[in-house]
Amino acid sequence: MSDAQAEVDKLGSSSSEDSGSQRAEIFDRPTGWRRYYYHPITQVSMLGFVCFMCPGMFNALTGLGGGGQVSTTDGSNSNTGLYSTFAFFGFFAGSVNNVLGPRRTLMLGTWGYSLYIASYLAVNIHPGAGAFVVAAGPILGVCAAFLWTAQGSLMLSYPTEAQKGMFIGIFWAIFNLGGVVGSAVAFGSNFNSMANSVGNGTYVGFLILTLIGVFIPLFMANPDKMIRTDGTRVNQVRHPSWKTEFFSLFVALKTDPWILLLFPMFFASNYFYTWQFNDYNGAIFNIRARGLNNFMYWTSQIFGSVFIGYFVLDQKKLRRRVRAFYGWIIVFLMVFIVHVWAYFYQKTYTRAEEAATGAYKIDILDKTYPAHVWLMIFYGFLDSMWQTYAYWLMGAMSNDPAKLAVFAGFYKSIQSAGAAGVWRADGVGLPYMNIFLSTWCLTVAGMLFALPMVYLRVTDHTDIEDETLMQMAGVERIEPPLVTTTEKA
Repeated sequence: MSDAQAEVDKLGSSSSEDSGSQRAEIFDRPTGWRRYYYHPITQVSMLGFVCFMCPGMFNALTGLGGGGQVSTTDGSNSNTGLYSTFAFFGFFAGSVNNVLGPRRTLMLGTWGYSLYIASYLAVNIHPGAGAFVVAAGPILGVCAAFLWTAQGSLMLSYPTEAQKGMFIGIFWAIFNLGGVVGSAVAFGSNFNSMANSVGNGTYVGFLILTLIGVFIPLFMANPDKMIRTDGTRVNQVRHPSWKTEFFSLFVALKTDPWILLLFPMFFASNYFYTWQFNDYNGAIFNIRARGLNNFMYWTSQIFGSVFIGYFVLDQKKLRRRVRAFYGWIIVFLMVFIVHVWAYFYQKTYTRAEEAATGAYKIDILDKTYPAHVWLMIFYGFLDSMWQTYAYWLMGAMSNDPAKLAVFAGFYKSIQSAGAAGVWRADGVGLPYMNIFLSTWCLTVAGMLFALPMVYLRVTDHTDIEDETLMQMAGVERIEPPLVTTTEKA
């Protein structure tokens, strides 16, 4: 008996519906060094480091408020263009991913982050180059659509059903280390700065890291060579025509219309960044406090994603439907905790007051600072729990990489549409309180719309009938799984 077969037999004897509900054709996993290189955790970790280097540095820069600049106008306008193009190309990025393959799509998406960081360095050297920042945003939006769609397809297809929460948590922890390291660099290099913007060294460091991220996909394994820990192959899509691939967008909606109930949750998932970073962190703190806030925010994301991914969503003692409801309750409660808390701070300042010459900025040595930084920490918890739960819900709907690629494209496209709107509102000077209240309302609405989908669509395991996209799109599977449905426990 092979090691893989023995592992599946062991999993099949457990009480979890996730792992014991189906029997599929089993393959031997590689031996020697290939066993570790082709291990799903290794590949998901490498995927995490791609996002560590590229989106992680972007997050560290954005989290400083205005990209670390005194004026947030160019940054807000750039982000408007970024998320607008992201929203458009996100709807088609799943199709591009299925044609080019996730590694090529991933590499295509990384270089835009280097260009974006370089634009801020140019502004620091030549203050009149703000148009470069604004132009770099839409270009990054196209690249980001490709990167995040490839990421979502890989992250959700490598694990077994019982491991999806853990794999999402692993990826999210490594990815957010990028924000932690980047914000630590920004905090340390600007600790003694009396200016209210970061220095050139910070941007140069970020630029070097993003360039490293461009080349990591070259060293990743092709998914068609991957075998999961239970011995089953990672289902891959052959290269069909572009016509078939674009038709898959319609097929995904037709075969799984419940995804529509997650669209409000998707829309809100990047909306709250504007108030957190520009209208709170960027508005009332000096540069070193902004750096420390940013560091604490991204650090808390690591713990938040691991907590909800591993200890809640992958809790083996509970059925998957029960875990889905527990996850919903935790995220919903966190939404109200952080927004009620933030409301009492937002009442104390306005955009006009903070923009006034000589307005006092909170420093890390002030007595009021600890309470304010704790709010950033809890916002970090909320963000990581929100994103992890959204990905987990999509993963609970299917194991089909083609379908998951389309779902991930929907997710990033719709969340970017929301972000584009709120960054534009911030760029034209909408009152802070208006942006805050709209953020609160949208997060509540997103959770309420998701609840019927959780109740009606999330089952204790994913049946083969749920994986219909490739068959309906006329795409033949590689190594069709031999499945026998067994009675539910």
